[in-house]
Parts: sequence; C-alpha cells; structure tokens
Amino acid sequence: MKFASLSSKGQVVIPKQVREMLGVKSGSRFRVEVEENRIILVPVRGTIGSDLCGRFRGEDFLGDLMAEHERELGVERREDG
Repeated sequence: MKFASLSSKGQVVIPKQVREMLGVKSGSRFRVEVEENRIILVPVRGTIGSDLCGRFRGEDFLGDLMAEHERELGVERREDG
C-alpha cells in the first residue's frame, strides 16, 4: 500500500512507482472525482484538439483573420488606384 500526504498548499505527491505505472509526469492533468469518502484522480489523456480548444477559449481567430484580410484589401486598392 502506498501513502501520500497533503502539503499546506493542498498538494499531494503521487508516489514514483505509481507515476511510472500510470505513465504520468510533471504537468499531467487529472480529473478529480469524489466518491463517498474517497478522492479519485483520473489521468486525462487529452488530444491536441481538446488541449488547444481550452487554451484558446474566447479567442476570435476568424474575426482576426477577416480584419487582417480587409486591411490587406484596403492596401491593395490604394496601390491600384
């Protein structure tokens, strides 16, 4: 049986043997579940798409691209005219 303790900052160190067995490393993400009186940590194996989606939430890439395109068109029209 493996044991861990809770730091004053609320951090838990997962024993090395368990980390190696599950293939988790520094920066790994976990879903936290509470079941009766147990805390369950489930490693989250995200895809590139889901990782990027969360990272860029709230960004308006399409709007930025359209604005850039309109600026470029304005420069071309002035050069032609």
